[in-house]
Amino acid sequence: MLRQMCAVRPIDPAPAGKGRLRQVLSARALIAIGLGATIGSGIFVLTGTVAANQSGPAITLSLLIAAFGGGLAALCYSEFAAFLPIPGSAYSYTYATLGEALAWFIGWNLLLEYAISASAVAVSWSAYVVSLLNDAHIHLPAVLVNAPLALDAHEHVMRTGAIINVPAVLIIAAMTVLLYIGVRGSAGANSVMVALKVSIIVIVVIAGLRYVDVSNWRPYVPPNTGEWWHFGWSGVLKGAAIIFFSYVGFDTASTTALEARNPQRDLPLGILGALLISAVLYVAMASVLTGMVPYQKLNSDAPVAVALDAHPQLAWLSPLVKIGVIAGMTSVILTSLLGQPRILLSMADDGLLPQAISRCHPRFKTPHVATVWTGVFAALIAAVFPLDLLADLISMGILLAFAVVCAGVLVLRYTRPNDHRPFRVPWAPVTCVVGTVYCLALTLTLSLENWIRLVIWTAIGMSIYAFYGFTHSRLHR
Repeated sequence: MLRQMCAVRPIDPAPAGKGRLRQVLSARALIAIGLGATIGSGIFVLTGTVAANQSGPAITLSLLIAAFGGGLAALCYSEFAAFLPIPGSAYSYTYATLGEALAWFIGWNLLLEYAISASAVAVSWSAYVVSLLNDAHIHLPAVLVNAPLALDAHEHVMRTGAIINVPAVLIIAAMTVLLYIGVRGSAGANSVMVALKVSIIVIVVIAGLRYVDVSNWRPYVPPNTGEWWHFGWSGVLKGAAIIFFSYVGFDTASTTALEARNPQRDLPLGILGALLISAVLYVAMASVLTGMVPYQKLNSDAPVAVALDAHPQLAWLSPLVKIGVIAGMTSVILTSLLGQPRILLSMADDGLLPQAISRCHPRFKTPHVATVWTGVFAALIAAVFPLDLLADLISMGILLAFAVVCAGVLVLRYTRPNDHRPFRVPWAPVTCVVGTVYCLALTLTLSLENWIRLVIWTAIGMSIYAFYGFTHSRLHR
């Protein structure tokens, strides 16, 4: 049993699934997929709230520290994606280096991360759209735009009286249909949304530069208030831990390995390009916001609006920001729903999930069964659960996946040292060890409740593996 759980999946030069999916994604499309998953409402919200509560003007330093940690993981993802171009992302990389049981653990937690990410952003999208409709004097019934469950002040789940969050369900359904009928159209729609939101971010940054007052950047690192993580250098580090989760979308590009035209070349470009562009945009937006108004004023759900309202000459930008937020959230939903079916496809091909899940549409060349299951699951979660509960479930799985990928590159360097690698992590021993430690250290910043939820979700997953995956494993057979 132990030997089977630690068994490593052979590296297949012709991976299962090749030919069933269309290879239509260029490096530019892969960068857009990474940006679609990375740049969401966070750039319009977190850059302000972290500055107001943790880092002050040193939010730019927090962003760079977070980008450094994300860069270590991105380099490791790039080597794996070029060396092993299969759609399972961190799940497949773990299976090829650290064994079946740990691969199942990572894959199972990635399923939660992708689905809950789509659900959480859909709930936020719903709230934003409802607010815009209210501004236009269009009022939807409260029982149809809110979750029937919520958390009280003591973190206990309670009923709200609402029936279902209809807008959240509808946006997930629309994105699922788009993904069902083809990755080319989905990638095209994502590229349009990414171009729109990046253009709006650049316009806001350029327009805001004229109203930057450098005195708002002093002191660059505000003195600590006496409370740990509240300004000072501890606040800068806490800000980096919070911001880190805004960079993690680049791993979505690695799930499309079988749909890339030239995966050995294009996947590293997509992963690293998305991270680099995201970091530049985040730092630019944070610098302008903290320069336009004192950082203390940015503690708002809409810090960009606060900065614009302080300068009436920029009122014309407000509608553009709203469009950018909606486009950003829509592309995050789309790319989250894009990534999970491909992980399910890889797990089903390995026999750890029912083979029916690995079926691909003969006409559209998409993993249509897995796409429908993902859409239905994400819609049900978004319909019922509140945003604050969903957000806490996302962080843990992706951090563990990043840590295992960083360690896996080092393992593969020692077990298969002579294999050709189209992309190589520079200074691998240092990069991989520091990346692993960095990601594991960030898990310590998460709440006890998050760890409890991880244990519960893992217990459910390992039960499924014990009763189904272990005996049906293709490697076992």
